[in-house]
Amino acid sequence: MSTRTARPVTTTGWRRLDRRTLLVHCGWLGAPLGSFALAALATGGRIGAAGWVTLGCLAVTFAAITAAGLARWARTDYRLTADSLDLRTGLLTRRLRTVPLHRVRTVDLTAPPLHRLLGVTVLRAGTAGSGDSGGELALEALSVRDAELLRSALLDRAAVPAPGTEPLLARIDWRWLRYAPLTFWVLGGVLAVAGGAYRALDGMGIEPWRLPFVQRAFTEFGASALWLTVPAALLGILALGSLGALGQYVEGWWNYRLEWADSRTLSVRRGLFTTRAVTIERDRLRGVVLREPLLLRAGGGGYAKAVAGGLGNREDNRRRSALMPPAPRATAVRVAAGALRSAFPEPESARHPRAALRRRRTRALLCVTLPGTLTFAVLGALLTPVLLHCAWVYALTSTPVALWLARDAYRSLGHGLYGRQLVVRSGTLSRDTVVLERAAVAAWTFSSSPFGRRAGLVTLTAAVAAGEDGYRIPDLSATTAPAFAAAAAPGIVDEFLERTP
Repeated sequence: MSTRTARPVTTTGWRRLDRRTLLVHCGWLGAPLGSFALAALATGGRIGAAGWVTLGCLAVTFAAITAAGLARWARTDYRLTADSLDLRTGLLTRRLRTVPLHRVRTVDLTAPPLHRLLGVTVLRAGTAGSGDSGGELALEALSVRDAELLRSALLDRAAVPAPGTEPLLARIDWRWLRYAPLTFWVLGGVLAVAGGAYRALDGMGIEPWRLPFVQRAFTEFGASALWLTVPAALLGILALGSLGALGQYVEGWWNYRLEWADSRTLSVRRGLFTTRAVTIERDRLRGVVLREPLLLRAGGGGYAKAVAGGLGNREDNRRRSALMPPAPRATAVRVAAGALRSAFPEPESARHPRAALRRRRTRALLCVTLPGTLTFAVLGALLTPVLLHCAWVYALTSTPVALWLARDAYRSLGHGLYGRQLVVRSGTLSRDTVVLERAAVAAWTFSSSPFGRRAGLVTLTAAVAAGEDGYRIPDLSATTAPAFAAAAAPGIVDEFLERTP
């Protein structure tokens, strides 16, 4: 791999966005027109007065948004100088935003399918301290060539690669596809698509249950063969969810590469229809998260995420912090170690008090076993005695599952200090191992509920100006938590310990 040498940033005059930006603004029209076409297909072309009114409103809205987009394009300029990136916007009230180059921490190039079709991309420059306050500067849309040149210029302050550092950390391995069905999309994706389709039809005044083919299917399979329909429906949902998960995996991680572009820039490139290129400055990388959801962990998989500042708000951070797709756990650990540039430490298990185990058992029984049992019992008393038998069957079957989950959650607890790093692990439905730089901890929060205080437990939260902003260490012993906080980040709670009688 060739190394990029630093070049001086040259000053350019004011420039406008690409003219194809106007076509991008019209892309929103695809969804309502598609819904209108589906409604016409479902009703056999019988569109009522409400449908034609909707179509007329779309035409008027299209004209208004096109005019607004033209005015916005004509009054938007950007400029790259030797010291800053400037953006000038506004029709009546002109606004000038100036971002010093030394404050740029991440650069994200995103090209959804419409942008790729038109040959343009969106550039977002994350700055130090950018978050929910909107400290991000976005240019949409630029030609691909202009965006790449601007991205290189913004990141061209970096030096040569550090000696002994492997530039390429990971690339796509299609054997990892076996982990795609072990993700949320197997069930959640099907439910999300079905819910979106239902809301779209309902918004157009169409009741899905009254469609002829739905009524025929329910008549033939719903009532007469319920014992066969329910398992077949579940298998169909799992099959559709698995196909959707595979498709989402391929689209999101096509041509994936994770590499150190230079000694100060970590680069992630991926995407088939929507391409994404995210760069993270080394100085803003505060740690990594090894995430292992329950199903993925059962299959021996996991994935890594970055804890970094300048990635935008919470939703943007969730998308841009991903360092890799679901993959074997050993690969995820290797990628996390490569991002840290050090060995990935594993905390010791079950160093927390036994009261934490009792607390998790109580929560599991109250949140899993009790609600279902009460629901079946009440419905059985009101409707049919059969549901009363379902109540005790559910109680007997759910109790060992709840206790097992509680035990697993307790065994997942762990924390420790390893050199300059703070390591925290917790969770059972999604077990997260967080490795943070101790110097990045800005504050500590001690919290406990009335029941936690009676059990002598306290939860520590490390405030970090990156990632999720705060990382919890749940159910520590109240007597040892202050000393651990003082050792992990000296100087924050020391004065309170000295004043304690």
